[in-house]
Amino acid sequence: MSDISEQPAVVLASGERPTGIDELLERVRAGYRRIDAREAHELARSGGALLVDIRYAALRERDGLIPGAVVVERNELEWRLDPQGSHRLPEATGHDLRVVVICNEGYASSLAAASLHQLGLRRATDLVGGFQAWRAEGLPVEAARP
Repeated sequence: MSDISEQPAVVLASGERPTGIDELLERVRAGYRRIDAREAHELARSGGALLVDIRYAALRERDGLIPGAVVVERNELEWRLDPQGSHRLPEATGHDLRVVVICNEGYASSLAAASLHQLGLRRATDLVGGFQAWRAEGLPVEAARP
């Protein structure tokens, strides 16, 4: 068995190097306008956006929930929000739906929002700083139910 350090470096067909995560985040975030916690709160209160919490259960149990946010595990997000999908949520009414994806700190949510864009949800965005920014702003949080 060979050591992983002996494996050849990944080279793309075009001879370019693979994209790193920081560069990928920069690219996907350039494709839409991210919003801050206060704007997300106002959009949700006015019915202008659906907040979608993709944090895993342990984080929700530890830190709480955003009242009114729909909880969708990250690995189910596309199936639940695709308006054409057979497993969609009732809230996934059309491609014009404004979705604000929320993760813990605002990294995974950027990739999730980009994925939703690929499904035609062009108004999808994410929360800068994630749940932690929401909480730091003093916005409503409720305890997770057991």
